[in-house]
Amino acid sequence: MADFSAAIIPPGVEAASLAAGLVTALRRAGLSASPDRAVRLAEALRLIPPFAREPLYWTCRVVLVSSREQISVFDAVFAAVFDALIDPADSRGPAKAPPAIGSGARLRPSPPSGLTNAPNSLPKASPPALFPGRERPEEEAGAERAAILAMASTEERLHETSFAELSAEEVARVRQLVREIAFSTPVRLSRRTRKSSHSSARLDIRGTVRAARRAGTDATRLFYAHRSPRQRQLVLLCDVSASMEPYTRVFLSLLQGAVTGARAEAFVFSTRLTRLTRQLAVRNPDQALARAAASAPDWAGGTQIAESLRRFIDAHGRRGLARGAVVVVLSDGWAQDDPELVAAQMERLKRLAYRIVWVNPRKADANYQPLVGGMAAALPYCDAFVSGHSYAALAEVATAVRDGRRTTQERQGTS
Repeated sequence: MADFSAAIIPPGVEAASLAAGLVTALRRAGLSASPDRAVRLAEALRLIPPFAREPLYWTCRVVLVSSREQISVFDAVFAAVFDALIDPADSRGPAKAPPAIGSGARLRPSPPSGLTNAPNSLPKASPPALFPGRERPEEEAGAERAAILAMASTEERLHETSFAELSAEEVARVRQLVREIAFSTPVRLSRRTRKSSHSSARLDIRGTVRAARRAGTDATRLFYAHRSPRQRQLVLLCDVSASMEPYTRVFLSLLQGAVTGARAEAFVFSTRLTRLTRQLAVRNPDQALARAAASAPDWAGGTQIAESLRRFIDAHGRRGLARGAVVVVLSDGWAQDDPELVAAQMERLKRLAYRIVWVNPRKADANYQPLVGGMAAALPYCDAFVSGHSYAALAEVATAVRDGRRTTQERQGTS
């Protein structure tokens, strides 16, 4: 049996150690690489044993690189690691230590056959059998590696790319992923009490007196009760105006997943407010979206944030739906209302809700600053302000929903 990794991986270094060391070197060089990338790289190295520097390069690049801007840093770190300038298994030292690279300009290895638009700097090595005792033609092996690269790149693009830049097929795939996002709100103590056998709980005076009256004697046994914890209500208000149209279908899938998974309340608004909790409660996603679209006649119209918030508070919020709840508003903040009216309704909502999270896709732009209009008026009353423009960014939304309330000093700092 041929030893595929003898010329590439130093003796005694396992795939897991090599993956962890390479990810550590990339992070020290400034490239964002999470620990799960190291796990995926170790699995890939076991599935595709490196027989030369070229296939090892492409395996590592497929797993660890997610954008073109990261290629130059990755090439420098890879050359340093596998040209014996640093020890790939040595991940010790302070986390903020500078990268030990220092390598000069090197030629990038050529891609395997079947890949196009890639440099051809080094001679190609003939790949061995993917499994011992089983030969495979070079064209078939190259095609398989090309398919793996294409799948990984597509998945990375779906996670990082803005919803507005995805094709129709990619949007359909992202909608499936978004519906699986699990929301968990903070816990509160319910007003109702339950019997407890522990004396550390609060004394249940009424229960003790009732037991004594039933027995016809003095209270010979003390009863205790405790307030059971409950998840706070989750309420989502989604802007479906024309300016939010590139994100509406994905956000509606997010609402459907929250309704079916976290028993959330869902509303959409444009020039009017529409409650869609019952329409989105069905499991069939296409049927749910069709029912939602039919129930909102002002779809892709103007935006009246203040009026929509007023209707929500008057008809639903004050009656208990928003009391102590986590309210998520998905809107770009473009409103036809007077900013003072938006601020007044947000102040009312703030007095009712436990936490307000505002999701604005425009926040992803590095040059965006919410200085004027409805967004500037609403921001002082928000506990969290996130973009949610991509599937990866929706993780910030789930975290903001789960976190506790911000302090007054933190809100003043944001405003």
